[in-house]
Amino acid sequence: MVSLIIHRNELHGPSHWKEVFPVANGDRQSPIDIKTEEAKYDPALLPISPNYDPTSAKVILNNGHSTCVEFDDTENKSVLRGGPLSGSYRLRQIHFHWGASDDIGSEHAVDGKKYAAELHVVHWNSDKYSTFVEAARQRDGLAVMAVFLKIGECNSQLKKITDRLDAIRAKGKQALFTNFDPSCLLPHSLDYWTYLGSLTVPPLLESVIWIILREPITVSSEQIAKFRSLLCTAEGEAACCMLRNYRPPQPLKGREVRRN
Repeated sequence: MVSLIIHRNELHGPSHWKEVFPVANGDRQSPIDIKTEEAKYDPALLPISPNYDPTSAKVILNNGHSTCVEFDDTENKSVLRGGPLSGSYRLRQIHFHWGASDDIGSEHAVDGKKYAAELHVVHWNSDKYSTFVEAARQRDGLAVMAVFLKIGECNSQLKKITDRLDAIRAKGKQALFTNFDPSCLLPHSLDYWTYLGSLTVPPLLESVIWIILREPITVSSEQIAKFRSLLCTAEGEAACCMLRNYRPPQPLKGREVRRN
């Protein structure tokens, strides 16, 4: 994902992206506001089946617009199957989106409601394509599983990540991060909504099959605050905190949202 993404500040925010990336006005842009009453139940949708190998986790990094955990995707050690997907989608990375306050920060909304933050678990279609970059340019190339984060009790699993953020506070910093299974951040229920969409950061490629888990996980206000302490500036530059990094909901443009 990192090789495809341009820093938000260079483009002065999401409202200006269309000036450089015309696809920003495309027909399958993300995120969206999910209208639960309009989501169509599809009995053909299978349960999703994440199967992740903790040894595939490699590093945690600050790329200037989020914090990511990157995974070894040279083979099918960690994959997502089932749901709306055909074949295996290989785990590439996880990253987070958040806002300046606890009442807004998720990218997707549900009936107009935003959550404090949103986790994206990014996979690519390794059955059909040979690399992540190649897959990211195909209509069925990527599968992103989204998890909403709501404010409540401290999340002991997320603590494995937030405890490492001080080590990668500045843009460009990274640290070893091994033996981590991202399924520890998934809710008890894996019921989901799904629709066809895009990356939510430039180049906004319309290549994502979205799988949005309906049940949120709980995190503490202090944990979300740790994400806001990250810098979108490198060491030696005037420090600027990463207070928000979400794109507003985009028009549905006739797309169908399905649920299992």
